[in-house]
Amino acid sequence: MASPQNFWMILILFSSLTFTLSAQNVFVGKAGKEGKVLQKYIDPAELKKIVGQPVDSIWIIDVRSAKTFENGHIPTAKSFPVNTIQDKLAEIPKEKYLILYCTVGGNAQVAAKKLKKAGYKRYINWGGLSRWPGEKETTSNK
Repeated sequence: MASPQNFWMILILFSSLTFTLSAQNVFVGKAGKEGKVLQKYIDPAELKKIVGQPVDSIWIIDVRSAKTFENGHIPTAKSFPVNTIQDKLAEIPKEKYLILYCTVGGNAQVAAKKLKKAGYKRYINWGGLSRWPGEKETTSNK
């Protein structure tokens, strides 16, 4: 029989995992006014298609730290860390459709709010990298 201490540890781990997974789902699909056309790419298989055959009008943006990006990201993604995105708005064309992702989805939502405040309308929060079904690209395997 499991000890009470083991029971509580298991319960805490389960609760943490449940919270992490549900937190990711809260933001998935949140889009700007003109970002709803990106809704079909919320399906990981659909996003994988445009990674294989990039569309010039759509950018995939990783808002995690530069170091985390280097360690593994969705192929074709561009790195604009959430803590510096405000300073790099001139590098992100407003006419592009933007698919934002991070680790879980929370930082992508923070980035989306910053983009909205700066007048961007063509974006969607894809959620977290754990949803990506394909191989991750690193700076060493480019």
